[in-house]
Amino acid sequence: MRLRALVAMAIMLTITPAAPALAADSLPVTPPPAVQATPPVERPKLEAGLAAEGGEDGDEDGGGRVIVEVAAPAEAAPVAGEARTLPDAEVVLQPPDASFLVVEGTGEALEKLAADPRVVSVRRDRAYSAASLSSGLKLIGADRAVAEGATGEGRTIAVVDTGIDAGHPALGGKVVDEACFSATGDGAKSLCPGGQNTQTGPGAADARTAACVSGTVNLCDHGTHVAGIAHAVAPGADILAVQVFSRFDGVEECVTENACVGAYESTILLALDHLIKLKDTSRPGLVAVNLSLGGGFYDGACDGAPEIGPLKERIDALRARGVVTVAAAGNEGVAGGGAPACVSSAVTVGAVGDDDRVPSWSNHGPTLDLFAPGLEIDSAVPGGGTAVYSGTSMAAPHVTGALAALAQKSADASPDALVGRLTAAGRPIVYGGVTTPRLDVYGALTGQAPGPAATREPGDDSVPGDQDTPVPDPSSGPAPDPRDDAPAPPEPEPVPLPTVTVTVTVTAAPVTVPPPGSPASAPAVCTRGRGTERLTAAQWAVEMTRGKGVLSDGTLGCYLRLVSKASAVFPEVVRASTLGTAYRVLRPAKRTARAALDGELLAAWLNWAHGAAELTAKAGRTGSAEKAGSAGAGNTKAGSAKATVGSVIAAAERRRLAGASLASSTSLLRKAVNVRRTA
Repeated sequence: MRLRALVAMAIMLTITPAAPALAADSLPVTPPPAVQATPPVERPKLEAGLAAEGGEDGDEDGGGRVIVEVAAPAEAAPVAGEARTLPDAEVVLQPPDASFLVVEGTGEALEKLAADPRVVSVRRDRAYSAASLSSGLKLIGADRAVAEGATGEGRTIAVVDTGIDAGHPALGGKVVDEACFSATGDGAKSLCPGGQNTQTGPGAADARTAACVSGTVNLCDHGTHVAGIAHAVAPGADILAVQVFSRFDGVEECVTENACVGAYESTILLALDHLIKLKDTSRPGLVAVNLSLGGGFYDGACDGAPEIGPLKERIDALRARGVVTVAAAGNEGVAGGGAPACVSSAVTVGAVGDDDRVPSWSNHGPTLDLFAPGLEIDSAVPGGGTAVYSGTSMAAPHVTGALAALAQKSADASPDALVGRLTAAGRPIVYGGVTTPRLDVYGALTGQAPGPAATREPGDDSVPGDQDTPVPDPSSGPAPDPRDDAPAPPEPEPVPLPTVTVTVTVTAAPVTVPPPGSPASAPAVCTRGRGTERLTAAQWAVEMTRGKGVLSDGTLGCYLRLVSKASAVFPEVVRASTLGTAYRVLRPAKRTARAALDGELLAAWLNWAHGAAELTAKAGRTGSAEKAGSAGAGNTKAGSAKATVGSVIAAAERRRLAGASLASSTSLLRKAVNVRRTA
């Protein structure tokens, strides 16, 4: 299963569904010949790669954990009954009054379900992950806004995350309602206090339950940290705490740790449905929903992507009711973002420091609506203490709180008007031909003109202090230090994962906060590397062999986590979540057409994670059109102006899922992306 777990903490609880990598600028795939001339051709109900037969070599695979969408809620029960009659299928979730259910089954079983006329679609239940005050509050004018009474009084915000320590003194008793939607099955364990899939009412989203604790580490601290930031901006607003994560134990799911958390798309959909009902009934004051989590990667708006449709529908439904969804942009340091940040009706937020400089790890570009403070934010964690985290996960709740404060003073303003006032008042941050406003709550409240524009290229090392990186998110748990005995790296020197010291202030706290006198944990940070040379699939196989390569196990584990977030193929379709499984993909025992493509595709993603291949870079060795690899690439040659590393990878992933043109995609990846080349 895929834990797209990098939520903005550095760890972005990236919900990360295994969303398709890149939604734009991708090579076209030749559709299969039509069986009959019927206008127009409808999209298949069964998502590519789920069928029993998925490849040119005839291997049987497919299947997995899926969301089965039905035409209406009334159809869910009979379709679930049909699924239960199939010998190789299991209904793992059948929520009441919902137009979908979750099923685990083989490719053959899913094909039979998709053939049912009551079924609208069968698609993967993708996994997401989570993204990581005082000076930041001053930077955005929140202190002056609160001083003038803009506290969010009478308004409500929802924090959809890893649950909240509702009794934390920093939250002032403002958590007024709780709910938990936590998936089970396929290695997932519920984080609801009662152990069930769904729970509502007081304590339902408690982040201090035994299931949230692994040793002395609280895996669910992300949500409390996020809620603490939103509350600091809007101390008068009520908070709805919604837990959507599940716990996973074992190396396969957690990559580098024995325990971690991740959120399935299905639980996020249930949470948003729950908030829609609350808005219509008992919580009319709900004005904003914070989603500091995400998954997949899109270099632009993803509204047209079919796998994003159900998520966008709910974000749109909330906005139509006066509720704005705020999403963390992500911490991959690229122009673009994952879902839900790529949805146009969500407010997408990147991170800046107190000097308005954009950290190298913050996603940026035209997809963003706002920047907000996200560097070294000191906020609450379960057990009564605080911790310093960085990430776009920390930036998003600044905007969520600002919306509540502004809505209090503008009772009749529509969501578009509120967001428009925030973007119009923000200080312009100019970079790479793009201008993104930085949040200014006081400016939006008073209508004053924004501050002077500032040119801040992301990761500009000419400005000191860019060594701070986002800390690991709850979806991953604390990452281990790289091996002490790793061989010294040659030139150019691979950059090891940096560490971030977490400062914890302890009151009388349970096991979730380290006791006084114990050493503060310094988990490794997972961000893209700064490699300058691309490696071939064979060279990456050597790196995955313990003691043979120059990159540490911690660094390689980080790269695999980044790949799992960005790719639609790894590890949900092709297992490559650990060093051992990745090695077998890069150097397969049986050399089939599919295995060859899998190896080159994984190598391409690893070159991206290593920093040696940018998705926007022109594909090919020199940029001139290469004959090799152009066959089967649609109308775009490897060296043409339209072919980028990202578009070549995206096309290869689509073909891998569809089981077509495998050999040509393998050749194109090998010659246009994984060629030995210095970045």
